[in-house]
Amino acid sequence: MKKTIAILILGAVSSLALAGGDHAGSHSDVHSGHAMEAKGHAHKGGMKGHAHEDTNAAAGQPGDPAQVSRTITVTMNDTMRFDPAEMKFRKGETVRFVVRNDGKIRHEMVIGSVEELKEHAEMMRKMPDMQHEEPNMISLAPGKNGDLIWQFDKDGAFDFACLVPGHLEAGMTGKIDVR
Repeated sequence: MKKTIAILILGAVSSLALAGGDHAGSHSDVHSGHAMEAKGHAHKGGMKGHAHEDTNAAAGQPGDPAQVSRTITVTMNDTMRFDPAEMKFRKGETVRFVVRNDGKIRHEMVIGSVEELKEHAEMMRKMPDMQHEEPNMISLAPGKNGDLIWQFDKDGAFDFACLVPGHLEAGMTGKIDVR
């Protein structure tokens, strides 16, 4: 009994030390009430979430709801696919994505370049319970719906993906063409 109590106390002390310790230098470090710079991204919030103050400028910028010119419904499901998986937009167009999770597990839609998505997916593998607070993405529990409003202000080929660990690797990606 004494051994069990000692192990529980040691585990609690270790958890408290990690929560309050100095983890400087790691991209995945997020501390409540503190902003940190890591690879050009400012993080805020608790260990369960983060927000990038510098959104994915390569793919566009957060859209103004009053400027929406088109609404697209995107469904996500447990076959690790988006529908539609390919979309085309005009440069300057502001789009409202009505995103539905028709699956039985959490899914998300994140807009960005392939490099940005792969970098973020790596961070998600290190922190699988991380919750997002970014304008270029939406994370939905099973059966839930939500809106993502985005302005495509640059020509180019962009991507979107689900960055829940394992989903990108299973092929849960899509293509966006802006001309």
